[in-house]
Amino acid sequence: MVQTSNLLFILSDEHRRDTAGCYGDPIARTPNIDSIAARGSRFLSAYTPSPICVPARAALATGRWVHQTGAWDNAAPYAGKPISWHRRLRDNGHRAVSIGKLHFRATEDDNGFSEEILPLHVLEGKGDLIGMLREPPAPRGSLPALAASAGPGESHYNDYDRAITAAACRWIATEGRRAGDKPWALFVSLVRPHFPLTAPPEFYALYPPERMPIPRLYSKDARPKHPAVAALASVMNYDDFFDDEPAVRRAVASYYALVSFLDDNVGKILTALETAGLTASTRVIYTSDHGDNLGCRGLWGKSVMYEESAAIPLLMAGADIPAGWTIRTPVSLVDCYRTILDAVGCPLSEADEGLPSRSLLETIAGKSSRDVLSEYHAAGSITGSFMIRRGRWKYIHHVGFRPELYDLDADPGETTDLAARPDKEPVLAECRAALQRICDPDAVNAEAFADQRRRIALHGGRDAVMRFGDFSYTPAPGENPVRVAG
Repeated sequence: MVQTSNLLFILSDEHRRDTAGCYGDPIARTPNIDSIAARGSRFLSAYTPSPICVPARAALATGRWVHQTGAWDNAAPYAGKPISWHRRLRDNGHRAVSIGKLHFRATEDDNGFSEEILPLHVLEGKGDLIGMLREPPAPRGSLPALAASAGPGESHYNDYDRAITAAACRWIATEGRRAGDKPWALFVSLVRPHFPLTAPPEFYALYPPERMPIPRLYSKDARPKHPAVAALASVMNYDDFFDDEPAVRRAVASYYALVSFLDDNVGKILTALETAGLTASTRVIYTSDHGDNLGCRGLWGKSVMYEESAAIPLLMAGADIPAGWTIRTPVSLVDCYRTILDAVGCPLSEADEGLPSRSLLETIAGKSSRDVLSEYHAAGSITGSFMIRRGRWKYIHHVGFRPELYDLDADPGETTDLAARPDKEPVLAECRAALQRICDPDAVNAEAFADQRRRIALHGGRDAVMRFGDFSYTPAPGENPVRVAG
């Protein structure tokens, strides 16, 4: 039987798995995140349900795959249905409090939390409308800002993360220590290292740009040749605005600096937990909504199924979590739903039993194994892409195009696509069958396109959506959006 306890869930935004000391990065300075791994368990094969914010966060909230929520893109935010883990906790008498970024539709919806503190939702309840345009994808006017913003300085996002951290520390020191009938769950959602790549100077100073590596597979001849990936890269063409090698190194340094800034805030929250005397009675989960390509293969941002974008860090610590443990079993952000219910002692409903979510506590105990799905139907894509992680194999299914297959044990950098090799046809067949057991990719792809056409029409058509404008990121509370032409 699972021992119940409080739960502190820390979510970051766009933190790729391999940019942390506990995941083997020799450059990243992440002592606080590493401390969670040292006293807990580290998942080596954790994935986002979708490598973009809104779909991933809806899946995290509901324990459902993206095709089950209908949150296809960043203009289809969660609005209180299907039921969330926070709603299940609140309805069962637990305090379930959020602090920071949610990226749902609006606070006016009943999102299920007992309280939303400093929430960040999609812009005007609409989100990234241009990202719905996929027939064909629309040009993005906001892309030059990624390169232009890289370097030392301050931003609204830096201030927002400081405010989130301070609010979390206050809540732990006051509300967290207040006795209750049932364990609480505190969801602290930070926005870094999501762009803009403007890093606090004291953290930027830790990473001299001239010492930063050029991203892997950055040369023109090493970039993806797959037509679906190349088509997305031609629209999400961030790299066109990096005009020289120093600019690339500056962006890499800025990302690392933002990861260290994130880590510093995580440390402050963990210190508050320790000072309040709650460490022994609180499990901690740290993870991110998705990764970041950070120039690998000439790609920036997210939106693809390669490890840099689709893989996420996932750590769990607590009194009953094995210290220094590593788990190779593939897991997903959707698993947090069942895990949180188990951790705080919220009974499962009949509907919960049918979800794809599996408890990470069972996985740590060696009682759970399965295939993991990620899917993408959002900005820049010309077709639906589906990833299956099955043991050592990663299979990427692009509807209407040839698949990709990688042996992650032998080729963790995904440099050799094995899909065309005749001797790998049995593996391809197994992976296709595994995908079909979860969903019919052709039917899901058609449903996503049909729903996007419907929503485009509701917003007045393609021209009206383009007039709504493009923006680099969802503005922090109190920040005015900077719109540019699509």
